[in-house]
Amino acid sequence: MEMQGSRELAITQQQAWDALNDPEVLKQCIPGCDKVEAHGPDAFSIGMALKIGPVAAKFTGKITLSDVNPPHSYTISFEGQGGPAGFGKGNAKVLLTPHGSGNTLSYEVHASVGGKVAQMGQRLIDGVAKSMAEDFFKRFDLAMQARYPEAYAVAAPAEAVAAPDSSEPATSRNALWAVLAAAVVLGVYLWMR
Repeated sequence: MEMQGSRELAITQQQAWDALNDPEVLKQCIPGCDKVEAHGPDAFSIGMALKIGPVAAKFTGKITLSDVNPPHSYTISFEGQGGPAGFGKGNAKVLLTPHGSGNTLSYEVHASVGGKVAQMGQRLIDGVAKSMAEDFFKRFDLAMQARYPEAYAVAAPAEAVAAPDSSEPATSRNALWAVLAAAVVLGVYLWMR
């Protein structure tokens, strides 16, 4: 499963970096997440609830960061277990590139899932991953608007909430961390950081 994409953020590169490394921000932005705990500067544990089709489970996982280059980039490796529902593991490369007063968050995720979750079919998993990524970015954007209202006051409305690029591959990476990105989100769900 692979996913890639990018999002325009009104906040600075440093502000985005700080937020993507803040367990409380991540807990708030990852749908279904009830725990993100730091275990050192580059390791986190996560807990979340996930539902894919008829399969619902509580997932626990570990996230580690490598190739850390603040505030520009890092690689997120993730593993998650949901008991009989299945597992997920993989990695996501996250890049923050400054532009003007904001920055672009780009991500590329490679993940695999197993167990009952994998039996749901690639199309359903891809759809859920894309939906979770969009939900993460909406929540992240709202959290950043609340934290840095001045950045959004000067940003053009189209930049403040970036629409998904229909040319992005929809085949299932992510969180974002985000993302975490989306792959991180998928990784956290199954991901994440």
